[in-house]
Amino acid sequence: MHDGSINFLLLPTGSTSPIRLAFRVLSLWGAFPTAYIPSLDEAWIDFRYKGNKFSINNQYGDFWFFVENSSCPDSVLLEVANHFEKLLCVQP
Repeated sequence: MHDGSINFLLLPTGSTSPIRLAFRVLSLWGAFPTAYIPSLDEAWIDFRYKGNKFSINNQYGDFWFFVENSSCPDSVLLEVANHFEKLLCVQP
């Protein structure tokens, strides 16, 4: 992105509401929510985890996950991705 942040994950919104996703941040051990901005069109969720700033927003039928620091370790990105995939990618 122009500001140096990285879009590292897209997951389908399915029937999951942004507020439910915001509550999922609370179950990521060590994560600290910093903002929740709801809207009829899209919502933004910001949180800190392991010294990094993350944002999630819903657009075009997906949740888009961003990390502000382009040098965030892949292991941290994988932890975040796995945590939210468990909620958003449930197989029937």
